[in-house]
Amino acid sequence: MPVFDLNDTFEKIATIVSDVLHSEKQKISQQTTLDELGADSLDKLEIVMKLEETFGIEIDDEEAAKINSIGQAAEKINAQRTK
Repeated sequence: MPVFDLNDTFEKIATIVSDVLHSEKQKISQQTTLDELGADSLDKLEIVMKLEETFGIEIDDEEAAKINSIGQAAEKINAQRTK
């Protein structure tokens, strides 16, 4: 079973989030939420779609709604990638 580096996953997510929201990647930490960055529902949908494409996974709507921070997203993505 492959092991994925949590920091690498976080960096990829931070890049996607900063691209979609046109924000500075340096301002995104593990604890940062999409709401803090000003994301609306369409932004969140676009981010989820890009995460699915980048990591080759599917994130259902219920799981996406449970994600509060960027760090939590990285943990959930890594957990799903190792299944």
